[in-house]
Amino acid sequence: MFRILLIEDNPGDVLLFREALRGRGLAYELIVAEDGEKAMTILDQEPNGATGNGRPDLIVLDVNLPRHGGQDVLRRLRSNPEFTAVPVVVLTSSASPADKARATGLGANLYIQKSSNLDQILEVGETVENLLKGSRP
Repeated sequence: MFRILLIEDNPGDVLLFREALRGRGLAYELIVAEDGEKAMTILDQEPNGATGNGRPDLIVLDVNLPRHGGQDVLRRLRSNPEFTAVPVVVLTSSASPADKARATGLGANLYIQKSSNLDQILEVGETVENLLKGSRP
């Protein structure tokens, strides 16, 4: 079973992410952190994690978060050797080239702009599936 940590403060976007994964045939546990502080608390508990099952296989991170922004979370993730191999997808509403450059410069594997278009939401599910299947030995 894959463990995905979704760091997202918008409940609607959490629902869209779940929809993107529906029907992908993945066995996964989704852990949701509603802000950067909660995400850091969860990550500080690793390798036991929030549910005691180890570090996440994938982290999906919004840039615009309350209580420690996404870039702070990403910086902290990439400075911890325990998480350097964990793929991080930045999934954000920001279309700013500067935000994308900062995120990739801090070690994000992918930067995806959020969409309300169903086809693009489903593509996020496919991207997540491909990353997860490629992240396991």
